Amino acid sequence: MLKAKNKLGIVFFPAFDWAISPTHPERQERLLYTQDQIFEEGIEDIEGIKFFNPIVATPKDIKRVHFAVPTVEKRLTESHFISVGGAIKAMQSVMNKRVDKAFALIRPPGHHAHRVVYGDRGFCVVNVEAVMLERIRQEFGDLKVAIIDTDCHHGDGTQDIYWNDKNTLFISFHQDGRTLYPGTGFIDELGGPSAYGYNINIPLPPQTGDEGFEYVLDNVVMPILAEYKPDIIINSAGQDNHYSDPLASMNFSARGYAKLNERLSPDVAVLEGGYSIEGALPYINVGIILAMAGLDYSQVIEPDFSPDKVSQTRQVTREIERLSAEIITLWKHRAQLAEQKFKGKKYVENHRQVYYDTDNILENQIQKFKVCSHCSGVNIITSSSDKGAKILGITIPRDACKECQKEGHDLFENTNKNKFTNIYLQDRINDEYPSK
Repeated sequence: MLKAKNKLGIVFFPAFDWAISPTHPERQERLLYTQDQIFEEGIEDIEGIKFFNPIVATPKDIKRVHFAVPTVEKRLTESHFISVGGAIKAMQSVMNKRVDKAFALIRPPGHHAHRVVYGDRGFCVVNVEAVMLERIRQEFGDLKVAIIDTDCHHGDGTQDIYWNDKNTLFISFHQDGRTLYPGTGFIDELGGPSAYGYNINIPLPPQTGDEGFEYVLDNVVMPILAEYKPDIIINSAGQDNHYSDPLASMNFSARGYAKLNERLSPDVAVLEGGYSIEGALPYINVGIILAMAGLDYSQVIEPDFSPDKVSQTRQVTREIERLSAEIITLWKHRAQLAEQKFKGKKYVENHRQVYYDTDNILENQIQKFKVCSHCSGVNIITSSSDKGAKILGITIPRDACKECQKEGHDLFENTNKNKFTNIYLQDRINDEYPSK
């Protein structure tokens, strides 16, 4: 009988009752083929691999991260609460030392969900990894965390949530946003005034293959992680970089994904995208499971695999090498770059539009970050949608000084409600999330 070198927990939730439409790429079959493959390969019989049932996340879990309009209860379905609860259960099992590592095979996904949520964008309503992490921080105390997003689409929601938090390093490698949804994730998107340089994007050219992903891992991701020294590594394990995925244009293989997870050695992996339902996901997921368990994955091969499917041109290789060198230079000089960018400023404002592609909602948003020498600074969001909502969202960060705490509370209490449809407060120090 096989025995896992690393005790691995698996949470499986296919969300039978949730789909955007019966033929949509994000539907329950995404995990049913994987379920069949797991049983066929006898994964459940491997000593040291344990299956856990998800718990149900609470509205308060969601409010720690999101300003859900009009309310959490009206914005999320039951499947969203269980999907998030599956990720929470996976990370709890690691933190409680019931297992060494855990993989949450869940849906709906979440990495496109920003702090403000008016609806569904990129198949995401709630940011699974962020809600999971903030619940764990509430239960186990402050943690220094690295989130590595390997989905083919830029993890713009996770970037938004941790934009100003240097205790959460975010690294996303994805297909270049000039060629793929959501059109973001460029190397100059480096973070807010308290975390400049701790948001790292690696926009890879189309047709990047196994060789290119391995180069990025060796020359960008692993050196940065070695310097950052996180307590926990989370992999947003999107699988649409696969050469057969219908929504993207990359050349990654199942064994490439397995090797990435062996090298990255995440404490927790959470399924994100991946829409080659029969030809890729069952093999990628089995490869990741074996890699995380410390077992041989060399025989994980797609039925249609051939070396040319994972090849990349010399031009692509040169671009990846150039890009990697530039990103490492930015990382090494992050402190000097932050000093130049924010010196003398009391507040920093970001103006942007966010489009909810599934629900056809356009949002106009202004983010305002206080530049504080004592903490991460109070953060204020004013936002309106073309459906008529106008909200104010105030975040008091976990490390907030007394002055920033007072500023956040005063703004919440004294703002005229008649100017907004909803006013929200995230008081992360006291773990309180009132709204009016």
